[in-house]
Amino acid sequence: MKILVIGRGGREHSMVMKLSESDRVTDIYAAPGNGGMEKDAICVAIDEMDINGLVHFAKEKEIDLTIIGPENPLNAGAANRFQEEGMRVFAPTKEAALLEGSKSYAKEFMKKYNIPTAGYETFTSIDDAKAYIEKMGAPIVVKADGLAAGKGVVVAETKEQAHQAVEDMLVSKTFAEAGAKVVIEEFLAGKEFSLMAFVHENKVYPMVTARDHKRAFDHDKGPNTGGMGAFAPVKDIPDDYVAYAIEHILQKTVDSLLEEDRAITGILYAGLIMTEDGPKVIEFNTRFGDPETQVVLPLLKNNLEQVMIDVLDGKNPGLEWKDQSAVGVVVASKGYPQDYQKGVVLPDLQPSDSAYVVHAGTKLVEGRFVSDGGRVLLVGATASDQEEAAGKVYETLKPYNNIDKFFFRKDIGEID
Repeated sequence: MKILVIGRGGREHSMVMKLSESDRVTDIYAAPGNGGMEKDAICVAIDEMDINGLVHFAKEKEIDLTIIGPENPLNAGAANRFQEEGMRVFAPTKEAALLEGSKSYAKEFMKKYNIPTAGYETFTSIDDAKAYIEKMGAPIVVKADGLAAGKGVVVAETKEQAHQAVEDMLVSKTFAEAGAKVVIEEFLAGKEFSLMAFVHENKVYPMVTARDHKRAFDHDKGPNTGGMGAFAPVKDIPDDYVAYAIEHILQKTVDSLLEEDRAITGILYAGLIMTEDGPKVIEFNTRFGDPETQVVLPLLKNNLEQVMIDVLDGKNPGLEWKDQSAVGVVVASKGYPQDYQKGVVLPDLQPSDSAYVVHAGTKLVEGRFVSDGGRVLLVGATASDQEEAAGKVYETLKPYNNIDKFFFRKDIGEID
């Protein structure tokens, strides 16, 4: 099989690494890819938003399966174009991807179909938004409506912070058009977890649970980021909670999307929180989570391309999971998620047994990896338990301990 993976981040590198394990996969192309992917894939200089260029390349190379990683091309209709050309693509159409592309649509959808989530209101007026904040009080959550690379969410501890957030989004246009509309919702307290599933129309095949750490600094301090680390599975979520979430959130969502004539194929990601009333949805994504993918796929026994082909063909892929834990820690450029420097040479890493390195914002320059993004790479490891896996990760990360150009959290995978 010839496979094209569209994207340039850690999520896509993780998919490339998993695909490379299969004897059935002969050629992997990554567009545009990153420095780390070049070990297992041929990187091609086509931007993920150049949909016509990607389709042309896939035809020219007679690609058997295209996998679209990031949210922006999904919401721009990349999967639709591949389908129109009669090519196999594992990704949702732009109609289904709207579930992630518009938070206001997602909230209206959940309200309509009685899918458990936080109470909310949507605003385009700064005065109305501030009046609602005054009425509701704090803590409160302010979200940019559109796609903001995982950073368009502010959990405001005070009303003043919430006012500043809506000013940043609606007036200062911090997230450009993504913040032209804001969703303000009640703050939910509880333990968070991510639940992803392979889906096709009304079929749902859940993966193991994961927990992502969004805040930049230890003990969940600092600004929200795209994710600073993750672990899987999440042992403190009871099985009955997971079963409830599969039936009443994932299954109900795909059934309702089908009813809306927005049938989804690909990955459905539910960011969930355990409340006294059961699990509720914080957000939906219509693609693999990042960095959750980097700790979930290493636990999957099946070949990834076979799972995707089976799902596309309407077959049960028979998912099997290793009886292990995985922990992953993100190394980020100093200053992330705000301004940061690129082009910094990365220290060499020597992963120990069952540890691995997933590249995100890197490129190869004269044989050396240099930084090319905010989240630079992730070091992960699998082991018999979470504590052992975390130990392997932090042992591998020692070369980064005293470098002030980068930072990473020291508490990912800690047992509460």
